[in-house]
Amino acid sequence: MIIRIKHTMLKSILLSLLLPGAASVQAAAPVARIQAMLAKPKVMCGRFDQSKQLAGMKKPLAANGRFCVVAGKGVLWRTLQPFPSTLRLTRDEIVHFQGERVAMRLDAKTEPTVRMINSVLFSLLSGDLGQLESLFEVDGGVDANSWNVALKAREPALAKAIGAIKLDGGAYVKNITMSEASGDKTSIVFSAIVSGDAAMTAEEAALF
Repeated sequence: MIIRIKHTMLKSILLSLLLPGAASVQAAAPVARIQAMLAKPKVMCGRFDQSKQLAGMKKPLAANGRFCVVAGKGVLWRTLQPFPSTLRLTRDEIVHFQGERVAMRLDAKTEPTVRMINSVLFSLLSGDLGQLESLFEVDGGVDANSWNVALKAREPALAKAIGAIKLDGGAYVKNITMSEASGDKTSIVFSAIVSGDAAMTAEEAALF
């Protein structure tokens, strides 16, 4: 159960962190056009609606909440429904809050999966194409004011941790779909995105 919780947490964080730098993974010609289309704010917050379809189950599991991405600091992923919880990722650790209580803390120095995911996440944020290209097979394109990108992990360990990912959007990522080898599928829709320091509430800012 603990292992499953860890993997779920890491996948959610990865998806949220893909927002500001997702298009950077393309080394092909469209990358310049996608980068020009993407907004790159230092602080960005918004709403997420997540649906997870488990293999063998008819009804998907739904959740929604808020996210904040702060360049150079990390990500806040706050699930509001069906059960309130907060994830905070920084360069050194991942912390899972239940209310004000720390329910789980994963240290990047001692947890191999956290180290691997952090490497991917911060490579995305910094546009480290060399690191990303060594980890993912990439495909994508641009059409008018929209774009799409697909990531397929090269290494089995990374594929097991995050699966294959598809993204599309314009100035911001609008939709992310992740398909796992198990048959599980997660879809996330982002909306009501606001940038700038005022995007975060005082409570959210205090968590950083």
